[in-house]
Amino acid sequence: MDLQDEAECRWINTKHKARLVAKGYSQLPGIDYTETFAPVARLDTIRALIAIAANKKWKIYQMDVKSAFLNGYIDEEIYVEQPQGFIAKGSEEKVLRLKKALYGLKQAPRAWYSRIDKYFMDRGFRRSLSEPTLYIKSQGNDTLIVSLYVDDLIYTGNNEKMIQDFKEDMMKTFEMSDLGLMHFFLGIEINQEKRGIFICQRKYTETLLKKFKMESCKTVTTPLVTGEKYQKEDGSQKVDGSCTEVSLEAYYI
Repeated sequence: MDLQDEAECRWINTKHKARLVAKGYSQLPGIDYTETFAPVARLDTIRALIAIAANKKWKIYQMDVKSAFLNGYIDEEIYVEQPQGFIAKGSEEKVLRLKKALYGLKQAPRAWYSRIDKYFMDRGFRRSLSEPTLYIKSQGNDTLIVSLYVDDLIYTGNNEKMIQDFKEDMMKTFEMSDLGLMHFFLGIEINQEKRGIFICQRKYTETLLKKFKMESCKTVTTPLVTGEKYQKEDGSQKVDGSCTEVSLEAYYI
């Protein structure tokens, strides 16, 4: 195959380890890839899941998939040049065909989502119609809810054995990091106690203050403009919120 028809690749050194990545900017849409999406959970969904867990007195756990994009299988016919340092002697002109995704490929996020979605569906989970990264599994009176944000998973339920079995199966299928109880997610700090689940964004706020050099700014109890006059109608178009609401309760009642 002519060398100009395949994607280039290079080595990236991160945290004292090397990773081979593809130079995805050389890929052509419609030829080398079609879809690139990687749906992520909406913040409203995460808050709703936390609220339900607090109401039911369930514990919320968290796991992380290591090198998630490398688990995805690609449908397109993609060729890459031989990586530097691993060029076969006598076959320097040959290229490699990819069977699984590499970081840098345009379709890598979509390939990972397709892989993890198939994993859940094969194991009896139901995907939410309004939230493609929310999965629910019911066995009699037992329920397991999983929410996915790229390579981060949070999960909760009313049966500890069901939760443990899910965690063990995930760790057998993928290389995972077990983070235990959820303490920090998407800039939100979560404190799980017997009296309830409490969330805040203290660390995120402190980071913003430090970024804009406002650590010593004057604090106020209610940071709102004083003397502002409010009115019921401001002339803007009304929004139908019924299409964006996500009800997790309906999936296991």
